[in-house]
Amino acid sequence: MRMMIFFDLPMTTSAERRSYRIFRKEIQRLGFLMLQESVYVKLALTPTVADSLRIKLHQIKPPRGLVQVLTVTEKQYAAMETIVGEWKSSVIDSRERFVVL
Repeated sequence: MRMMIFFDLPMTTSAERRSYRIFRKEIQRLGFLMLQESVYVKLALTPTVADSLRIKLHQIKPPRGLVQVLTVTEKQYAAMETIVGEWKSSVIDSRERFVVL
């Protein structure tokens, strides 16, 4: 399963900017990778791992702002489509067969 974090944190004062930086560094330290700005994702192998990550997120949450967590299956995550923009991959995704004899 995948855990996705969506957050919208205020950054008007220096204290709020500092809180944002600390939160972002902590979720990266926990192994979350940026999918988009303010959207991070991490693979959680078992529900127990997902629960422990959820507890850690409650401990590091900033005092103000909105933090949301969504857990989806690997199949649901794999079905995600990129609608806008270019997508580049070094993985060849083709059904064509190439045989060298």
